[in-house]
Amino acid sequence: MNDQSIKMYPTIGCCGLDCGLCPRYYTTGSSKCPGCCGPDFFTKHPSCSHITCCVKKKKLEVCAQCDEFPCSKFESWLVGRGEYDSFITHKKAHPNLIYIQNCGIEKFVEQQKKRIRLLEIMLKDYGDGRSKSFYCIAATLLPVADLETSLDKAEQKIKADKIRPDDIKTKPHILKGFLNEFAAREGIELKLRKKVNTN
Repeated sequence: MNDQSIKMYPTIGCCGLDCGLCPRYYTTGSSKCPGCCGPDFFTKHPSCSHITCCVKKKKLEVCAQCDEFPCSKFESWLVGRGEYDSFITHKKAHPNLIYIQNCGIEKFVEQQKKRIRLLEIMLKDYGDGRSKSFYCIAATLLPVADLETSLDKAEQKIKADKIRPDDIKTKPHILKGFLNEFAAREGIELKLRKKVNTN
């Protein structure tokens, strides 16, 4: 980490979020997010309490590397109490940090790179301008094997049905069908939900 507190792995939020699987990470133009403490992060993003404590104060990459993890900042993120923001679910943040704590950050990065590669295939080959958030959530929540199988099955069906390569309506529909099928088997919801206000 350099003097500007830039993290080595901006695709991983210090809080455990999969920044490299977020729609904003794949946005073009000025609204593109560089990931957690990535290039120009602090000119585009307000800092947060996780970054202030983990990156700026303790010079850590992720909160899982802290002796005090999990601290009170994670109370509302614990499994079973998952909250959602407007871009990506928090469901995997805490499990991601537990994985890093147990297996190390390099092992996590290796797994995350597989997810990023599969997401980039979905966005490039099955993008229709409307499915980015759906693909990002699927890449975050589904097992890697399910993502790989969904892409394989979609490719096979496209070939068998002789779907044109430029058919950006049918191709995403086919892939999303397989992703939803695996999600249903896993009991995973692939739709963003607004946080319910209980006041």
